[in-house]
Amino acid sequence: MDPDTAQAFQKEVSCAICINTFIEPVTLECGHSFCRPCLCLCWEETQTPARCPGCRGPCQQRNLKTNVVLKSLVAIARRASLRRFLSSEEYMCGTHGETKQMFCEVDRALLCRSCSQSQEHRAHKHRPIERAAEEQREVISKQMHAVWEKTQENQHNLQEKRRLINQWICYVNLYRDNTKDVFRMLQLGVQEEERQHSQLLINEGRTMLLQLRERETQMLQKKHQLRIMYQELMETYQKPGVELLQDVELTLESCESVLFFLPLPLRPELSAPPIPGLIERLRQHWVEIAFNEAVGNQDHGSSVIHNHGVLNSEDSPHFTAFGCQVFISGKHYWEISVDDCSTWALGVVRDSVIGSNLSESEDVFLLLFVKENTLYTLFTTFPLLSHYVEKPLGQVGVFLDFDHGSVSFWNVAKSALIWRYPTGSLRFPVRPLFSRGIPVS
Repeated sequence: MDPDTAQAFQKEVSCAICINTFIEPVTLECGHSFCRPCLCLCWEETQTPARCPGCRGPCQQRNLKTNVVLKSLVAIARRASLRRFLSSEEYMCGTHGETKQMFCEVDRALLCRSCSQSQEHRAHKHRPIERAAEEQREVISKQMHAVWEKTQENQHNLQEKRRLINQWICYVNLYRDNTKDVFRMLQLGVQEEERQHSQLLINEGRTMLLQLRERETQMLQKKHQLRIMYQELMETYQKPGVELLQDVELTLESCESVLFFLPLPLRPELSAPPIPGLIERLRQHWVEIAFNEAVGNQDHGSSVIHNHGVLNSEDSPHFTAFGCQVFISGKHYWEISVDDCSTWALGVVRDSVIGSNLSESEDVFLLLFVKENTLYTLFTTFPLLSHYVEKPLGQVGVFLDFDHGSVSFWNVAKSALIWRYPTGSLRFPVRPLFSRGIPVS
Protein backbone atom coordinates (compact mmCIF):
# COMPACT_ATOMS: atom_id res chain seq x y z
CA MET A 1 0.00 0.00 0.00
CA ASP A 2 1.47 3.36 -1.03
CA PRO A 3 1.86 6.10 1.64
CA ASP A 4 -1.07 8.22 0.40
CA THR A 5 -3.44 5.26 0.37
CA ALA A 6 -2.23 4.18 3.81
CA GLN A 7 -2.81 7.68 5.16
CA ALA A 8 -6.32 7.81 3.67
CA PHE A 9 -7.10 4.37 5.10
CA GLN A 10 -5.86 5.45 8.54
CA LYS A 11 -8.14 8.48 8.45
CA GLU A 12 -11.16 6.32 7.67
CA VAL A 13 -10.54 4.14 10.75
CA SER A 14 -9.97 7.09 13.11
CA CYS A 15 -12.46 8.68 15.51
CA ALA A 16 -13.29 12.35 14.96
CA ILE A 17 -13.52 12.92 18.72
CA CYS A 18 -10.20 11.54 19.98
CA ILE A 19 -8.38 11.65 16.57
CA ASN A 20 -7.10 8.12 17.25
CA THR A 21 -7.84 4.71 15.82
CA PHE A 22 -11.32 3.51 16.79
CA ILE A 23 -11.90 1.70 20.08
CA GLU A 24 -15.00 -0.51 19.81
CA PRO A 25 -16.43 1.55 16.91
CA VAL A 26 -20.17 2.21 16.80
CA THR A 27 -22.17 3.78 13.97
CA LEU A 28 -25.02 6.20 14.68
CA GLU A 29 -28.31 6.50 12.80
CA CYS A 30 -26.88 9.38 10.77
CA GLY A 31 -24.02 7.14 9.52
CA HIS A 32 -21.16 8.72 11.51
CA SER A 33 -18.92 6.41 13.50
CA PHE A 34 -17.09 7.03 16.77
CA CYS A 35 -15.32 5.16 19.54
CA ARG A 36 -17.81 3.75 22.00
CA PRO A 37 -15.81 5.15 24.97
CA CYS A 38 -15.69 8.60 23.33
CA LEU A 39 -19.47 8.60 22.93
CA CYS A 40 -19.91 7.40 26.52
CA LEU A 41 -17.89 10.35 27.80
CA CYS A 42 -19.54 12.76 25.35
CA TRP A 43 -23.06 11.68 26.35
CA GLU A 44 -22.32 11.15 30.04
CA GLU A 45 -24.36 14.13 31.26
CA THR A 46 -26.59 14.45 28.18
CA GLN A 47 -30.35 14.09 28.47
CA THR A 48 -32.29 12.33 25.71
CA PRO A 49 -32.26 12.70 22.85
CA ALA A 50 -28.48 12.66 22.55
CA ARG A 51 -26.89 14.20 19.45
CA CYS A 52 -24.23 13.11 17.02
CA PRO A 53 -20.95 14.90 17.90
CA GLY A 54 -20.35 15.37 14.16
CA CYS A 55 -23.56 16.55 12.48
CA ARG A 56 -25.55 17.28 15.70
CA GLY A 57 -28.39 15.11 14.48
CA PRO A 58 -30.59 13.51 17.19
CA CYS A 59 -29.71 9.96 18.27
CA GLN A 60 -32.63 8.09 19.79
CA GLN A 61 -30.75 4.83 20.30
CA ARG A 62 -28.26 4.66 23.18
CA ASN A 63 -27.61 0.91 23.31
CA LEU A 64 -25.45 0.76 20.17
CA LYS A 65 -23.85 -2.39 18.78
CA THR A 66 -20.19 -2.56 17.79
CA ASN A 67 -19.61 -2.14 14.06
CA VAL A 68 -17.78 -5.45 13.52
CA VAL A 69 -16.68 -4.61 9.94
CA LEU A 70 -15.10 -1.36 11.06
CA LYS A 71 -13.53 -3.10 14.04
CA SER A 72 -11.91 -5.66 11.69
CA LEU A 73 -10.51 -2.85 9.51
CA VAL A 74 -9.08 -1.19 12.61
CA ALA A 75 -7.35 -4.45 13.57
CA ILE A 76 -5.83 -4.67 10.07
CA ALA A 77 -4.54 -1.08 10.36
CA ARG A 78 -2.99 -1.81 13.76
CA ARG A 79 -1.26 -4.96 12.55
CA ALA A 80 0.16 -3.12 9.55
CA SER A 81 1.43 -0.33 11.79
CA LEU A 82 2.99 -2.82 14.21
CA ARG A 83 4.78 -4.69 11.39
CA ARG A 84 6.29 -1.46 10.09
CA PHE A 85 7.35 -0.62 13.64
CA LEU A 86 9.01 -4.01 14.22
CA SER A 87 10.84 -3.93 10.86
CA SER A 88 13.05 -1.05 12.04
CA GLU A 89 16.66 -1.71 13.08
CA GLU A 90 15.82 -0.88 16.69
CA TYR A 91 13.82 -4.10 16.95
CA MET A 92 16.31 -6.43 15.23
CA CYS A 93 17.88 -9.02 17.52
CA GLY A 94 21.54 -8.09 18.04
CA THR A 95 22.51 -11.74 18.61
CA HIS A 96 20.69 -13.51 15.76
CA GLY A 97 19.99 -10.65 13.35
CA GLU A 98 16.29 -11.61 13.23
CA THR A 99 13.17 -9.46 13.65
CA LYS A 100 11.71 -9.63 17.13
CA GLN A 101 8.31 -11.25 16.64
CA MET A 102 7.66 -13.01 19.98
CA PHE A 103 6.55 -11.67 23.36
CA CYS A 104 7.71 -13.36 26.58
CA GLU A 105 4.93 -13.12 29.17
CA VAL A 106 7.27 -13.87 32.10
CA ASP A 107 9.95 -11.26 31.38
CA ARG A 108 7.57 -9.05 29.35
CA ALA A 109 10.29 -8.78 26.73
CA LEU A 110 10.36 -8.85 22.91
CA LEU A 111 12.32 -11.77 21.46
CA CYS A 112 13.22 -13.19 18.10
CA ARG A 113 12.23 -16.79 17.47
CA SER A 114 15.75 -18.07 18.18
CA CYS A 115 15.89 -16.25 21.52
CA SER A 116 12.49 -17.61 22.51
CA GLN A 117 13.87 -21.15 22.10
CA SER A 118 17.03 -20.46 24.09
CA GLN A 119 17.66 -22.07 27.47
CA GLU A 120 16.93 -18.79 29.23
CA HIS A 121 13.40 -18.45 27.79
CA ARG A 122 12.45 -21.97 26.67
CA ALA A 123 10.28 -22.67 29.75
CA HIS A 124 8.43 -19.35 29.48
CA LYS A 125 5.14 -18.77 27.73
CA HIS A 126 5.48 -16.90 24.41
CA ARG A 127 3.03 -15.48 21.91
CA PRO A 128 3.41 -13.63 18.60
CA ILE A 129 3.57 -9.92 19.36
CA GLU A 130 0.62 -9.10 17.09
CA ARG A 131 -1.66 -11.58 18.84
CA ALA A 132 -0.43 -10.63 22.31
CA ALA A 133 -1.13 -6.94 21.65
CA GLU A 134 -4.67 -7.58 20.38
CA GLU A 135 -5.43 -9.90 23.31
CA GLN A 136 -4.24 -7.23 25.73
CA ARG A 137 -6.50 -4.72 24.03
CA GLU A 138 -9.42 -7.09 24.58
CA VAL A 139 -8.51 -7.26 28.27
CA ILE A 140 -8.36 -3.45 28.44
CA SER A 141 -11.70 -3.24 26.62
CA LYS A 142 -13.33 -5.48 29.24
CA GLN A 143 -11.81 -3.37 32.01
CA MET A 144 -13.15 -0.25 30.36
CA HIS A 145 -16.59 -1.82 30.30
CA ALA A 146 -16.29 -2.68 34.00
CA VAL A 147 -15.15 0.86 34.85
CA TRP A 148 -18.01 2.35 32.84
CA GLU A 149 -20.57 0.13 34.59
CA LYS A 150 -19.17 1.27 37.95
CA THR A 151 -19.29 4.86 36.73
CA GLN A 152 -22.97 4.51 35.82
CA GLU A 153 -23.75 2.78 39.11
CA ASN A 154 -21.95 5.49 41.07
CA GLN A 155 -23.74 8.20 39.07
CA HIS A 156 -27.10 6.59 39.77
CA ASN A 157 -26.25 6.38 43.47
CA LEU A 158 -25.15 10.01 43.42
CA GLN A 159 -28.43 11.14 41.85
CA GLU A 160 -30.38 9.08 44.36
CA LYS A 161 -28.31 10.56 47.18
CA ARG A 162 -29.09 14.10 46.05
CA ARG A 163 -32.78 13.25 45.78
CA LEU A 164 -32.66 11.58 49.20
CA ILE A 165 -31.01 14.62 50.81
CA ASN A 166 -33.90 16.81 49.65
CA GLN A 167 -36.43 14.21 50.78
CA TRP A 168 -34.71 13.88 54.15
CA ILE A 169 -34.86 17.62 54.83
CA CYS A 170 -38.59 17.68 53.97
CA TYR A 171 -39.28 14.49 55.92
CA VAL A 172 -37.67 15.68 59.17
CA ASN A 173 -39.69 18.89 59.00
CA LEU A 174 -42.91 16.99 58.27
CA TYR A 175 -42.24 14.51 61.06
CA ARG A 176 -41.51 17.30 63.53
CA ASP A 177 -44.78 19.07 62.62
CA ASN A 178 -46.56 15.73 62.86
CA THR A 179 -45.21 15.19 66.36
CA LYS A 180 -46.25 18.69 67.45
CA ASP A 181 -49.81 17.86 66.37
CA VAL A 182 -49.66 14.68 68.46
CA PHE A 183 -48.56 16.58 71.58
CA ARG A 184 -51.47 18.96 71.21
CA MET A 185 -54.02 16.33 70.18
CA LEU A 186 -53.25 14.02 73.13
CA GLN A 187 -52.38 16.89 75.49
CA LEU A 188 -49.03 15.30 76.30
CA GLY A 189 -46.81 17.25 78.65
CA VAL A 190 -46.27 20.98 78.59
CA GLN A 191 -44.92 23.38 75.98
CA GLU A 192 -41.32 23.01 77.22
CA GLU A 193 -41.41 19.22 76.76
CA GLU A 194 -42.77 19.69 73.26
CA ARG A 195 -39.97 22.16 72.49
CA GLN A 196 -37.28 19.78 73.80
CA HIS A 197 -38.70 16.89 71.77
CA SER A 198 -38.75 19.05 68.64
CA GLN A 199 -35.13 20.13 69.21
CA LEU A 200 -34.00 16.51 69.58
CA LEU A 201 -35.58 15.73 66.21
CA ILE A 202 -33.87 18.73 64.60
CA ASN A 203 -30.47 17.75 66.02
CA GLU A 204 -30.77 14.16 64.85
CA GLY A 205 -31.95 15.32 61.44
CA ARG A 206 -28.91 17.57 61.09
CA THR A 207 -26.51 14.81 62.16
CA MET A 208 -27.90 12.43 59.55
CA LEU A 209 -27.86 15.21 56.93
CA LEU A 210 -24.12 15.68 57.53
CA GLN A 211 -23.58 11.94 57.02
CA LEU A 212 -25.60 11.99 53.80
CA ARG A 213 -23.59 14.92 52.44
CA GLU A 214 -20.33 13.23 53.43
CA ARG A 215 -21.37 10.15 51.45
CA GLU A 216 -22.31 12.44 48.53
CA THR A 217 -18.78 13.89 48.63
CA GLN A 218 -17.30 10.38 48.55
CA MET A 219 -19.41 9.57 45.48
CA LEU A 220 -18.25 12.75 43.73
CA GLN A 221 -14.62 11.81 44.45
CA LYS A 222 -15.21 8.29 43.12
CA LYS A 223 -16.83 9.75 40.00
CA HIS A 224 -13.67 11.77 39.37
CA GLN A 225 -11.41 8.73 39.98
CA LEU A 226 -13.44 6.51 37.65
CA ARG A 227 -13.41 9.10 34.86
CA ILE A 228 -9.62 9.49 35.11
CA MET A 229 -9.21 5.70 35.12
CA TYR A 230 -11.46 5.36 32.08
CA GLN A 231 -9.44 7.94 30.16
CA GLU A 232 -6.19 6.26 31.22
CA LEU A 233 -7.44 2.92 29.90
CA MET A 234 -8.37 4.61 26.60
CA GLU A 235 -4.87 6.05 26.30
CA THR A 236 -3.27 2.70 27.12
CA TYR A 237 -5.47 0.96 24.53
CA GLN A 238 -4.23 3.37 21.86
CA LYS A 239 -0.53 2.84 22.55
CA PRO A 240 1.60 1.10 19.90
CA GLY A 241 1.67 -2.67 20.39
CA VAL A 242 5.20 -2.82 21.86
CA GLU A 243 4.61 -0.01 24.37
CA LEU A 244 1.20 -1.44 25.22
CA LEU A 245 2.61 -4.86 26.13
CA GLN A 246 5.29 -3.40 28.36
CA ASP A 247 3.09 -0.90 30.23
CA VAL A 248 -0.30 -2.59 30.52
CA GLU A 249 0.23 -4.46 33.80
CA LEU A 250 0.63 -1.30 35.86
CA THR A 251 -2.47 0.24 34.31
CA LEU A 252 -4.59 -2.86 34.99
CA GLU A 253 -3.39 -3.03 38.61
CA SER A 254 -4.32 0.62 39.07
CA CYS A 255 -7.72 -0.10 37.55
CA GLU A 256 -8.41 -2.94 39.97
CA SER A 257 -7.64 -0.70 42.93
CA VAL A 258 -10.08 1.95 41.68
CA LEU A 259 -12.83 -0.64 41.12
CA PHE A 260 -12.30 -2.26 44.52
CA PHE A 261 -14.30 0.26 46.54
CA LEU A 262 -17.51 2.00 45.52
CA PRO A 263 -19.30 4.19 48.10
CA LEU A 264 -22.64 2.56 48.86
CA PRO A 265 -25.87 4.47 49.36
CA LEU A 266 -26.64 5.41 52.96
CA ARG A 267 -30.21 4.90 54.08
CA PRO A 268 -31.15 7.65 56.55
CA GLU A 269 -33.00 6.69 59.68
CA LEU A 270 -34.63 8.91 62.27
CA SER A 271 -34.44 7.45 65.78
CA ALA A 272 -37.42 9.37 67.09
CA PRO A 273 -37.08 10.16 70.81
CA PRO A 274 -39.70 8.50 73.05
CA ILE A 275 -42.71 10.45 74.23
CA PRO A 276 -43.16 9.82 77.98
CA GLY A 277 -46.59 8.53 78.94
CA LEU A 278 -47.64 8.12 75.30
CA ILE A 279 -48.64 4.44 75.23
CA GLU A 280 -50.44 4.70 78.59
CA ARG A 281 -52.50 7.57 77.23
CA LEU A 282 -53.34 5.68 74.02
CA ARG A 283 -54.29 2.50 75.89
CA GLN A 284 -57.07 4.39 77.63
CA HIS A 285 -58.91 3.91 74.31
CA TRP A 286 -58.08 0.20 74.01
CA VAL A 287 -60.38 -2.06 71.99
CA GLU A 288 -60.11 -5.75 71.25
CA ILE A 289 -60.08 -6.31 67.49
CA ALA A 290 -61.57 -9.52 66.11
CA PHE A 291 -60.38 -10.31 62.59
CA ASN A 292 -62.27 -12.43 60.12
CA GLU A 293 -60.74 -15.61 58.75
CA ALA A 294 -57.64 -14.91 56.71
CA VAL A 295 -58.11 -14.82 52.97
CA GLY A 296 -55.42 -15.76 50.46
CA ASN A 297 -53.95 -14.39 47.26
CA GLN A 298 -57.22 -14.27 45.32
CA ASP A 299 -58.92 -11.87 47.69
CA HIS A 300 -59.38 -8.31 46.43
CA GLY A 301 -57.84 -6.92 49.58
CA SER A 302 -54.54 -8.63 48.90
CA SER A 303 -54.17 -6.60 45.71
CA VAL A 304 -53.25 -3.58 47.83
CA ILE A 305 -50.13 -5.38 48.89
CA HIS A 306 -49.27 -6.60 45.40
CA ASN A 307 -49.83 -3.25 43.69
CA HIS A 308 -47.51 -1.47 46.07
CA GLY A 309 -44.74 -3.96 45.41
CA VAL A 310 -44.66 -5.48 48.88
CA LEU A 311 -44.60 -9.05 47.70
CA ASN A 312 -42.20 -10.22 45.01
CA SER A 313 -44.56 -12.83 43.65
CA GLU A 314 -48.29 -13.36 43.56
CA ASP A 315 -47.53 -16.92 44.65
CA SER A 316 -45.90 -15.74 47.88
CA PRO A 317 -47.66 -17.19 50.95
CA HIS A 318 -49.62 -14.47 52.74
CA PHE A 319 -53.02 -13.63 54.08
CA THR A 320 -55.21 -10.54 54.42
CA ALA A 321 -57.80 -10.23 57.19
CA PHE A 322 -60.40 -7.54 57.92
CA GLY A 323 -61.66 -6.57 61.36
CA CYS A 324 -65.18 -7.64 62.24
CA GLN A 325 -65.90 -4.24 63.84
CA VAL A 326 -66.88 -1.17 61.85
CA PHE A 327 -65.99 2.12 63.53
CA ILE A 328 -67.99 5.28 62.85
CA SER A 329 -67.09 7.55 65.78
CA GLY A 330 -65.01 7.91 68.94
CA LYS A 331 -61.38 7.04 69.72
CA HIS A 332 -60.05 3.50 69.40
CA TYR A 333 -56.62 1.98 69.90
CA TRP A 334 -55.27 -1.51 69.25
CA GLU A 335 -51.90 -3.22 68.80
CA ILE A 336 -50.73 -5.88 66.35
CA SER A 337 -47.58 -8.01 66.60
CA VAL A 338 -45.36 -7.89 63.50
CA ASP A 339 -42.34 -9.82 64.76
CA ASP A 340 -43.00 -13.04 62.84
CA CYS A 341 -43.25 -11.62 59.32
CA SER A 342 -40.97 -9.75 56.95
CA THR A 343 -43.77 -8.17 54.90
CA TRP A 344 -46.89 -6.72 56.46
CA ALA A 345 -49.56 -4.05 56.17
CA LEU A 346 -51.94 -2.76 58.81
CA GLY A 347 -54.36 0.11 59.30
CA VAL A 348 -57.96 0.86 58.34
CA VAL A 349 -59.98 0.94 55.12
CA ARG A 350 -63.34 2.46 54.26
CA ASP A 351 -66.01 -0.13 54.97
CA SER A 352 -67.81 0.43 51.67
CA VAL A 353 -64.75 -0.54 49.59
CA ILE A 354 -64.42 -4.01 51.11
CA GLY A 355 -64.80 -6.55 48.32
CA SER A 356 -63.59 -4.15 45.64
CA ASN A 357 -60.09 -3.50 44.40
CA LEU A 358 -58.54 -1.56 47.27
CA SER A 359 -55.57 -0.48 45.17
CA GLU A 360 -57.90 1.80 43.18
CA SER A 361 -59.38 3.46 46.27
CA GLU A 362 -58.02 6.48 48.11
CA ASP A 363 -59.93 5.54 51.27
CA VAL A 364 -57.20 3.18 52.45
CA PHE A 365 -54.96 4.21 55.37
CA LEU A 366 -52.20 1.66 55.76
CA LEU A 367 -48.71 1.38 57.16
CA LEU A 368 -46.68 -1.09 55.06
CA PHE A 369 -43.36 -2.77 55.73
CA VAL A 370 -41.24 -4.48 53.05
CA LYS A 371 -38.02 -6.36 53.69
CA GLU A 372 -35.65 -7.65 51.00
CA ASN A 373 -32.47 -9.27 52.29
CA THR A 374 -31.09 -6.78 54.83
CA LEU A 375 -32.91 -3.74 53.42
CA TYR A 376 -36.36 -2.62 54.41
CA THR A 377 -38.85 0.05 53.41
CA LEU A 378 -41.60 1.55 55.54
CA PHE A 379 -44.32 3.60 53.88
CA THR A 380 -47.93 4.75 54.14
CA THR A 381 -50.58 4.78 51.42
CA PHE A 382 -52.57 7.47 49.67
CA PRO A 383 -50.56 9.43 49.09
CA LEU A 384 -47.70 6.96 48.95
CA LEU A 385 -45.01 8.24 51.32
CA SER A 386 -41.70 6.61 52.33
CA HIS A 387 -40.73 6.88 55.98
CA TYR A 388 -37.27 7.03 57.49
CA VAL A 389 -38.01 6.18 61.10
CA GLU A 390 -36.47 3.03 62.58
CA LYS A 391 -38.43 -0.14 61.92
CA PRO A 392 -40.87 -1.16 64.65
CA LEU A 393 -40.22 -4.41 66.53
CA GLY A 394 -42.82 -6.29 68.48
CA GLN A 395 -46.10 -4.39 68.57
CA VAL A 396 -47.36 -1.64 66.27
CA GLY A 397 -50.14 0.51 67.70
CA VAL A 398 -53.03 1.88 65.62
CA PHE A 399 -54.94 4.87 66.98
CA LEU A 400 -58.18 5.76 65.25
CA ASP A 401 -59.39 9.24 66.25
CA PHE A 402 -62.73 10.24 64.73
CA ASP A 403 -62.75 13.48 66.76
CA HIS A 404 -59.89 14.70 64.56
CA GLY A 405 -60.67 12.51 61.55
CA SER A 406 -57.25 10.86 61.65
CA VAL A 407 -55.45 7.56 62.12
CA SER A 408 -51.90 7.20 63.46
CA PHE A 409 -49.32 4.44 63.86
CA TRP A 410 -47.03 3.96 66.85
CA ASN A 411 -43.85 2.11 67.71
CA VAL A 412 -44.98 0.60 71.01
CA ALA A 413 -41.56 -0.62 72.17
CA LYS A 414 -40.03 2.83 71.59
CA SER A 415 -43.10 4.81 72.71
CA ALA A 416 -42.65 6.86 69.54
CA LEU A 417 -44.73 8.08 66.64
CA ILE A 418 -44.33 6.38 63.25
CA TRP A 419 -46.82 8.55 61.33
CA ARG A 420 -50.14 10.34 61.70
CA TYR A 421 -52.50 11.07 58.84
CA PRO A 422 -53.55 14.76 58.79
CA THR A 423 -56.64 15.95 60.62
CA GLY A 424 -59.76 15.51 58.50
CA SER A 425 -58.39 12.60 56.46
CA LEU A 426 -61.37 10.35 57.23
CA ARG A 427 -65.04 11.07 57.92
CA PHE A 428 -66.63 7.73 57.09
CA PRO A 429 -67.02 4.22 58.58
CA VAL A 430 -63.78 2.20 58.53
CA ARG A 431 -62.76 -1.35 59.25
CA PRO A 432 -59.33 -2.57 60.51
CA LEU A 433 -57.08 -4.47 58.10
CA PHE A 434 -54.04 -6.65 58.66
CA SER A 435 -52.07 -8.37 55.90
CA ARG A 436 -49.02 -10.53 56.44
CA GLY A 437 -46.44 -11.67 53.91
CA ILE A 438 -43.59 -14.15 54.08
CA PRO A 439 -42.77 -15.25 57.66
CA VAL A 440 -39.26 -14.51 58.91
CA SER A 441 -37.12 -17.66 58.90
